[in-house]
Amino acid sequence: MQSATTKPALPLRPVARPLADVLHRRLAGYPVVVITGPRQSGKTTLARLAAPDAPYFSLEDPDVRAFATDDPRSFLQQAGRRAILDEVQRCPALFSYLQGVVDADPRPGRFILTGSSQFELLESITQSLAGRASLLTLLPFSLAELQTAKRAPADLDTLLQAGLFPPIHDRAVPAADWLQDYISTYLERDVRQILRIQDLAAFQRFVQLCAGRVGQLVNVTSLAADAGLTRVTAEAWLSVLEASHVVFLVRPWFTNLSKRLIKAPKLYFCDTGLAAWLVGVRQPGHLTAHPLRGPLFENWAITELLKARANAGLRPNLHFLRDKEGHEIDAVVETAPQVLDAVEIKSGGTVAGDFFSGLDFWREALGKVTVRPWLIYGGDSAQARERGTVLPWTGLPPLLRSITLAAPVPPQKSLPSKRTPPSPLKPSRPTPRARPNAAAAPGLRKRG
Repeated sequence: MQSATTKPALPLRPVARPLADVLHRRLAGYPVVVITGPRQSGKTTLARLAAPDAPYFSLEDPDVRAFATDDPRSFLQQAGRRAILDEVQRCPALFSYLQGVVDADPRPGRFILTGSSQFELLESITQSLAGRASLLTLLPFSLAELQTAKRAPADLDTLLQAGLFPPIHDRAVPAADWLQDYISTYLERDVRQILRIQDLAAFQRFVQLCAGRVGQLVNVTSLAADAGLTRVTAEAWLSVLEASHVVFLVRPWFTNLSKRLIKAPKLYFCDTGLAAWLVGVRQPGHLTAHPLRGPLFENWAITELLKARANAGLRPNLHFLRDKEGHEIDAVVETAPQVLDAVEIKSGGTVAGDFFSGLDFWREALGKVTVRPWLIYGGDSAQARERGTVLPWTGLPPLLRSITLAAPVPPQKSLPSKRTPPSPLKPSRPTPRARPNAAAAPGLRKRG
């Protein structure tokens, strides 16, 4: 008889994860809860702390995986009424049998499943566990989590270079060494297994090119050309990097009435330290004059917004706004119908007047949509300005609360602008004019 896998050691001083509260609530209402996220983001630790007495089975273990694959009924019978099944995407055949077990005994909190590949997990859950499972995403630490645990990096460049993967902050290991091993043992192994890539050098070059494009609009044709790949191959590789929680895409808001808004998504990495390592940053000092310091800062800030939503058990609902003339807001989150939290991100340590230009433009252009403007910057003081609330990189909680809680919508203030920016919903040339009220009712909706 196959025994449960030996449980991996827990951190000596585990950092409290906000998602733990959401996990306990979901376990009280669903027979199965699935935790997905990048490798080494803390999924196993979170599951074991939530159900410390539950038997633990890792499908990474060849013997356990063989048992689960060859005789899934007996495997689930041995797992009992409650169990943790780790890296469950390694045994897709298990899901159909798990459906029968849960239907026979649908008590809540029976199984916690973890997995690092959305590709296999989501397909299996959709086919076999629809309505029976709740899906949560656990990303690496947020800065707020480390601040609460008194383990936050001392300065911004250290934060950007080291990233926020838990092992870097739980162990006395240099970030550059750990990230190098992570790329070799997890990223290259996992993704290459899915894609069956033979040319490792080509794949490494492709991932490095992606890291050099953080915060940019995705141009697959250009990316493929620079990597020496076909467009089809580049699209497939990018899709698997996204499914493996290595990168993520932020898509734009746009309106049905507008032909002038950018519709391509923007590319980010799930961890800034990983992106920094891939572009050659090995220590914090390398970032002082690095051309990608600004994009890496933007990448970090975007991930903080993403983590706040994920840690509250919410869908990302994260977008950006940009028209073809370059008027842009780095991040927008719809927190209520026709209400957007709009976030501009600047790595500079001093607030400049032009930091607000994108916020000013879109507050006017979006008409009846209420826009709550925020500015995240690389300085150290918060400021309550009429053009937006300014937050230092160490002080994001007010914004994070705003995008995760249903808060009253404050009255929108008029802007002290010198001129009214032209609406992106109206044509720029004296061609047939748009209807007079077109800009006043933009009818925003999400584009998938």
